[in-house]
Amino acid sequence: MGSRGSSMNNVPNAEELMQETGFSAAHLLRLHERFEFLDRDNRGHLSPEDFEAVREVAMNPIGGRIICSFFPPGQETLDFPSFVRILAHFRPTEKHRARDGAQSEPANSRTGKLKFAFQLYDLDRDGKISRAELLQVLRAMMGIQVTEEQLQSIAERAIQEADLDKDDAISFDEFRKSLEKVNIEHKMSIRFLE
Repeated sequence: MGSRGSSMNNVPNAEELMQETGFSAAHLLRLHERFEFLDRDNRGHLSPEDFEAVREVAMNPIGGRIICSFFPPGQETLDFPSFVRILAHFRPTEKHRARDGAQSEPANSRTGKLKFAFQLYDLDRDGKISRAELLQVLRAMMGIQVTEEQLQSIAERAIQEADLDKDDAISFDEFRKSLEKVNIEHKMSIRFLE
């Protein structure tokens, strides 16, 4: 995939990234090749425009939100280590992976995956999903398949069911509780080498 011929010697921070993300050497090599493929101008970083060139992202109704999730506010470029750390959210969960006490929770844990999903809805990044934010994402996802009245009804019901403190918004804890029975580990996993 990469025209520059990747080897593990060319992968920046390889050992550290394998330790931090749980990706194997083969996964990292494949991700580095993908990164190089997306970095058509050989700049060593990606921009939002590089992601927009990926057909699957461009065609996704929330592709813009997905792209934004790779770029924190004020950040215009993404280096390879950051690219890997974000994709680690989508690595399948390993049931028996040991963690030492000092290590933070892995990105691919249930909580890590939920935090990533939450930020796709929390458009203003204030720690709450408002009715307006939920409606904006629902409109993007459902397009013309449903009427505005149906969208309003879906948003109202979602807020009513998840909003435990009755502040007319969904906090991360409420979001997490509302998804307790959802197999988020499976739904937010990509098999990288299959």
